[in-house]
Amino acid sequence: MKRILFPVFCALLLTAAMAVKAQLQCHAVCFYNLENLFDTAHDYGKADYDFLPDGSNHWTKNRYENKLKNMAQVLSDLGTDKLSYGASIIGVSEVENSRALDDLMAEPCMKERGFKYVHKEGPDGRGVDCALIYNPKAFHITKSFLKPFVYEKNEDERPTRSFLCVQGKLAGDNLTVIVCHWPSRSHANVFREYGGRQVRALTDSIQQTDPTQHIMVMGDMNDDPDNNSMAKCLGARRKMKDVGKGDFYNPWWDVLRSKGQGTLTYQGAWNLFDQIVCSRNMLDVGNTKKYKELTLYGYHIFKRDYMIQQDGKYKGSPKRTFAGGAWLNGYSDHLPTVTYIVKKYY
Repeated sequence: MKRILFPVFCALLLTAAMAVKAQLQCHAVCFYNLENLFDTAHDYGKADYDFLPDGSNHWTKNRYENKLKNMAQVLSDLGTDKLSYGASIIGVSEVENSRALDDLMAEPCMKERGFKYVHKEGPDGRGVDCALIYNPKAFHITKSFLKPFVYEKNEDERPTRSFLCVQGKLAGDNLTVIVCHWPSRSHANVFREYGGRQVRALTDSIQQTDPTQHIMVMGDMNDDPDNNSMAKCLGARRKMKDVGKGDFYNPWWDVLRSKGQGTLTYQGAWNLFDQIVCSRNMLDVGNTKKYKELTLYGYHIFKRDYMIQQDGKYKGSPKRTFAGGAWLNGYSDHLPTVTYIVKKYY
């Protein structure tokens, strides 16, 4: 009897030891629209004239350097609600070029974080692109590419922002991040629906080729979570239980409609255009996976007093760089969104 019980006892001890050593590795994955991070030089072929020293915004070296400092403050603070080391991945939009990103990375608080970036020049007529800022100690990149936005009916429209796709490993798991900036609301709804369909086709292709890929789609969608581009065309669902094969979970739907929180204001009301959605294999419905792979753990809109207009006509709204033609030395007309992703390790 003792010979039988001893191996069982040892197995229980080993199981208990493993349970004690198991910990959750946590990463912040974020998105932020930087609202016109332009340098002060003209880019040939781009309509960046407002953001030149003699342009309508009088975009001088001093204003540019203040913008860099303000953006760096927010970016380095992202994720610090839970993690002292900040964010592992930050998708950004409205960046003019690699020069502006180089200057941003040179800001002291960005250098302290050790951030690097992925950027590929896109076709946008104004010259703004998406980029991915990341901590190379956490996210190990293996591949990156641009997927062009296509006008599906050959509309006579100027080229717009491509989808930036970055693939790598986070906590040892395969992760694809797609950073978007869909056409603005000055364009018809159908153009943003094109964006939703085209990103869904891209994610379907990625998962068909490699089912181990965890996928996060993020960006300034210029639509709310319940608009067709997100809810139907991309397939980003409000409830985890409704997320089918190839679909995504969109936690921001309830944040906007149930909590009344958003990332930008228009005529005094909140919208939530800045979204991060997760593929089905990143969900732990009913705690069945127990965080054995990358799993969505939490999310929130990042909001600090220094980012908010404290008085005047726009009190309570994000403190932007310009308003009514006046330079405010603010941050952005959008607030960032943050998700926390965890995985168990021993």
